[in-house]
Amino acid sequence: MNQIKNARVAIVTGAARGIGAAVARRLASDGFAVAVNYASSSKEADAVVAELEANGAKAIAVQADVRNPDDVRRMFDTTEEKLGKVDVLVNNAGIFNAKPFVEYTSQELNALVDTNLKGFFYPSQAVARHMIGRKSGHIVNITASLASQPIQSVPAVLPVLIKGGINQATKAMALELAPHNIQVSAVAPGIVDTPMYSKDMHGFLNGLSPAGRIANVQEIVDAVLYLSDAAFTTGVVLPVDGGMSSGKW
Repeated sequence: MNQIKNARVAIVTGAARGIGAAVARRLASDGFAVAVNYASSSKEADAVVAELEANGAKAIAVQADVRNPDDVRRMFDTTEEKLGKVDVLVNNAGIFNAKPFVEYTSQELNALVDTNLKGFFYPSQAVARHMIGRKSGHIVNITASLASQPIQSVPAVLPVLIKGGINQATKAMALELAPHNIQVSAVAPGIVDTPMYSKDMHGFLNGLSPAGRIANVQEIVDAVLYLSDAAFTTGVVLPVDGGMSSGKW
């Protein structure tokens, strides 16, 4: 494939389904060439790419385990070879495990650290090295509003621990990379209407939000799109949660 010229390029990790796929669609509709990263869901990633191409966008599916720095380097090399220099990285890949604190196992801790923390660190470091030389770029991290305002009815100490660390790392990265004209921010969703939750759970979930409802995916995507293009917004953790992070209710 020849390198595609004159289009901004984005990599979205964990983009075969859910929020990641929705972000990929929106970026493509906004004129980006998009690398759809996946770990193992090649059929789903290929379907997302086919949809984007059918709508006139440029897209590729790139297999990479974001927990593995060698895979991450290959993902960036492949993207730059086929699409061009990466302008935007959206760190979306992650897992969520809600359970009582005393019941977490060491295996669950390791899985969350590997996927959510290493899977944020390695892609961010790789793309920053590229962006520093060009004095341009955006990194957008997907975290969680629970990281700044835990709620009693959703016990999730480990996700809070890791996503909270990413929130602080986002601010530290923003300070360090601002002189290089690289913006680093995060979107912190509350509870989002995805296939993760069955419809019969929605009544309970709606009750957890001060707004009386959970978010739809496009409301998260809107925030990601803004931060992917903002020229003077950096170090922000933007909650999209209907007020869940505003305090106890």
